[in-house]
Amino acid sequence: MAFKKNTVLAVVPARGGSKGIARKNLQKVGGISLVGRVGELAQSLQWLDARVLSTDDEEIASEGRAHGLDVPFMRPDELAGDFAKSIDMWRHAWLASEEHYGMRFELSIQLEPTSPLRRAEEVTATVDALLDGNHKSAATVSPAPAHFTPHKCLTVTDGKIGFYHPDGAKHTIRQTIPAYYFRNGICYAATRNAVIDEGAVIGDDCVAVVIDRPIVNIDEPFDLELAEYLLQKEPQT
Repeated sequence: MAFKKNTVLAVVPARGGSKGIARKNLQKVGGISLVGRVGELAQSLQWLDARVLSTDDEEIASEGRAHGLDVPFMRPDELAGDFAKSIDMWRHAWLASEEHYGMRFELSIQLEPTSPLRRAEEVTATVDALLDGNHKSAATVSPAPAHFTPHKCLTVTDGKIGFYHPDGAKHTIRQTIPAYYFRNGICYAATRNAVIDEGAVIGDDCVAVVIDRPIVNIDEPFDLELAEYLLQKEPQT
């Protein structure tokens, strides 16, 4: 295995705790759990050298194994709380995986279960963008709807509405608003130096991979319903 002669580790973060949806990573979309969906997609990427699940939860670990993910370690409690940083989890998983497999990974991708509508070609494109431009990292992003951009956001102080952006009053139509993007969690890709040494993914050299299609990131119960709807609209192959 390898991607353009680079060894690649896939890390799937799936802690047991969640606020918006209880046992979120075990919830199902299209009859398959979120962990199961990302595990099956990772299995389809033949260029991966290892596919590991970082979790603190035994049930999630079992579900991951059932769908092709390795669980060579359990995530430490200090990296599984509500305020634990994703970069610290990724760094731990990277180093623990290198120790377990006895090999060095030049690159790693992070695949969040909460983005269940990802496509294999989008993950591949993210690693391509990372390597082809010789970047430190890459991340998939989606265009922000015009009404959620800073120019359209409002503040409410003492019951009175104000513009969040100082130029908000000047932008009454969306065509005059600059393009903004948000992270969609479909794929992050990074070099070893970016994660292990610098501890930054979206740092000074992170290339964007724009995905301009309807997707959903699971955070609230309604998002599960929306994901089911969008999955039914996916072209059948």
